[in-house]
Order: sequence, then C-alpha cells, then structure tokens
Amino acid sequence: MTAGGIQPRGWKVAVALLSLALSLLLWLNGLIDSLGRPSVGNDLNRRQLELAVLASPQLPGPLRAPLAGTDPLAALDEALGSQITDTEEAGQPAAADLLLERSLLLQRQGKRLQANALLGELRQREGTPEQRVAVALESGQPKPASEARQLAGSLRQGPLLQQWSCLELGGDAQTCQVEATGRRAAGQLLAVTLGPLLVMLLGVALLLRELWLRWRGRATALPPLVGPALTGVDVVLLIATGFVVIGELLTPLLIAPLLSGLLTAWQVGSPLREGLSVLGLYLALMAAPLLFLALMLRGLGPGPEGGWLQFRWQPLGLNLRRALKVFLIALPLVSLVGWMQAQIWGDPGGSNPLLELVLKSHNLPALACFGFTAVVLAPLFEETIFRGVLLPVAGRELGNGWGVLISAAVFGVAHLSLGELPPLFVLGLGLGWLRLSSGRLGACVLMHALWNGLTFTNLVVLGS
Repeated sequence: MTAGGIQPRGWKVAVALLSLALSLLLWLNGLIDSLGRPSVGNDLNRRQLELAVLASPQLPGPLRAPLAGTDPLAALDEALGSQITDTEEAGQPAAADLLLERSLLLQRQGKRLQANALLGELRQREGTPEQRVAVALESGQPKPASEARQLAGSLRQGPLLQQWSCLELGGDAQTCQVEATGRRAAGQLLAVTLGPLLVMLLGVALLLRELWLRWRGRATALPPLVGPALTGVDVVLLIATGFVVIGELLTPLLIAPLLSGLLTAWQVGSPLREGLSVLGLYLALMAAPLLFLALMLRGLGPGPEGGWLQFRWQPLGLNLRRALKVFLIALPLVSLVGWMQAQIWGDPGGSNPLLELVLKSHNLPALACFGFTAVVLAPLFEETIFRGVLLPVAGRELGNGWGVLISAAVFGVAHLSLGELPPLFVLGLGLGWLRLSSGRLGACVLMHALWNGLTFTNLVVLGS
C-alpha cells in the first residue's frame, strides 16, 4: 500500500520506471562527462595568487607571510606554468592572458628568452588586446605613460596583468596606480582569507556546542516531520520525469535555440547575453517540475497548517537565525570534506560552469542575472524539490534519517559534478538536518541562499 492507502495507476508506474531508468543513465553520463570539464579551482587559485603578489608590499610584516605566502611570485609562476601545460596537453591553445602574464613574470625574473618566446606565440592571436600589448613589448620602445596605461587598460583579465603591462610598456608607478592597486588587493585578500577563516572558527564552536547539548540530553526535541501526502511513484515522476527528462534534457533542446534567436534579434551582446541565457534556461528548467508539483498538491485537497510544503516564512527572524546557525555549522564540515577529497583525489575538474562565468564577468547586468539565478531561483527551486517533497516523503516511508540521506544524495548527484559530489552531499545533510530540526522549508531556502550568496560574493571579489 502507498500513502493514503491508494495504489498508483499502472501507467504512472510505467512512466515513473521509464523516466527513472533514463534519468539514471543521464545522470551517470553527466557525472562521467564532468571529469572532462575544466575546473574553476585553477582560476580561483590563480586569482588568489595574483592578489597575494599585488598585496604583498602593502601588507604589515606580521601578516605578509600568513596571507600572501613566503614567495607569492614563485607560487604564481608555478600555477601559470601548470595551467598552460595542462591546457596544451589537452590539445587546446593556452589562453592569451595566461601567456602574456607568464611572459611578464618571466621578464621580472630575468628570463628574457623564455619571455620572448611566449610573446612570439601571442603575435599569432590577432585581434586580441594581449596581441597588441605583445607587439608593443617586442618593439622595445617605451610608450608615453598615458599611452601605456591606456593600452594596458584594454586587458580585461585582472589588475595584476594590467599593472605589469603598464609598467613594462613604459608607465611609472603613479601612472600604473601601483600603490592604490596594492592597497585594494590587500583589502580583497583579507576579505577572502580572514573572513571565511573567522566564520569557520565560529562554525566549529557552534558544532561543538550542539554536540555537547546532545550528549548531555539537553537538545531541543525534533518537531513532527510534515510533508505532502504523495507516494514514492509521485516523487519519481516529479524528479525523474519533470526535473530530469523534461527540465534537464528536453527543455534546453527546445528553449535554448528560441532564447538564442531572441537575444540575437534584440542584439544583446556578451557578457549580458550569457547572463540572460543562464537566467532564461533556469526559469524554463523550473517550469515543468513545478507545474507537476502544483497539480499533485492540488489533488491532495486542503493541506495542514503551514501548507503541504511547510515554508512557514514567519517569523522571518526565527528562520534567519536557524538558517545562519546551521550554515555556520555546515561550513567547516563541507570545507573539511573538500580538503580531504583534494588530498586523496586532487582536482578532478567538472566545476559548475556558472562559477567560471561569475569569476570572469565584469558586467553588472550579467552579474545581476547570475546572482538572481544562484541566490534566489536555485535555493527556492531545489529546496522545494529536495527538502520540501523528497525528504518528507522518504522520511515517512523509511524514517527521518533515511529521508535526510536520500535527499542529500539526490541533491548532490543532480548537480552533475563528480568532483563536487562529496561536498554537496555534506551540504545536503546540513540542509536536511535544518528541515528536520526546524520543521520549516523557508529556513532551508534561506540557508541555501546564504551558501550560494557567499560563494557568489567570493567569486566576484576574486574576479573584480
């Protein structure tokens, strides 16, 4: 028997099984393919090392080594060389900004032959700002300070590349804004290192306190787990048919060409084009599963107090406090799992493509599209599916613990990144625990938004 004592119709079971089999194949293929996708980890490491090089002269002596490292220039040299080698070994040409930055670094180290070889390679990249800078550098004739600054300013891949290019082209320290850029970089480096460290220390303290309370038997009792009276077949139809087959498979095939045509007709250029594409495709992906869910809930009749999904947004302050508490507790655990994975596996690649788009975008409207998708739409949609429906239905059938585990596993796999799967699974456990302990889906949405918001802000700070 299923929930409510009603057996699902045969056609529903057949569609559910077929969709489940197809979804498993699609997800397995997506996880395997993720190993061949580039990782944003290399770019993040490069950005942080660039900040360290810029900030090092401006940092107080006691903070210089802990924040910037003992030799940030050597560390950046190694990172750039590794990225260029990895790209070329994959059969692709290295990015022009990588070649130019490595060439300028080699010039600073007195390795002019190697630097000139990279400049020669850049000459082939016609039409790029890096090629114009390379030609100017090869001429050996210093430019007037204002012209050097203007030519370096055409480069869009970070302040270090602009500053080094400006100086090598003939600009002076004042024209190339060496001191101002260093102070700004020092502030950014503090924000992306000390900020998360302090937050993680607070999270560890809260985790120890929570474990102590539970060991002493003084923890708050869990509220009843309330959720929609759906069957397991309904949940499979919602996730496998609505989310995976229609949302992830068919929607991009149907909507992407239409969206691309509209953006072309409206003459929307890059990078706003990418921002609107991400926003439009995510809205389209949400449509089918949310329509499925609306029809399913409508057939259940009047729901319990707080609704079938138990969003229970009010009081908002209570939801925010609970979301922030579990967010802080989850942060060190997710970081620990990510660190352990890096020690065992290295960087398997396969980051979410949105991360790289955010890191490399300097267009405010495009960033607004990325931010709205990541911080508003994704938490609302994913929490509705995974903690609003899957967790309580699985919890009712198998027990609360299994409900949390299953929802966390499906949540992790659904992101189609084998390299990010372990940290996402731990994050899903934290979100599931929040759903159980608070009895509120709204708190989960807020915690998810906090998590994505922190990631988004960190990428914007490093990429700015």
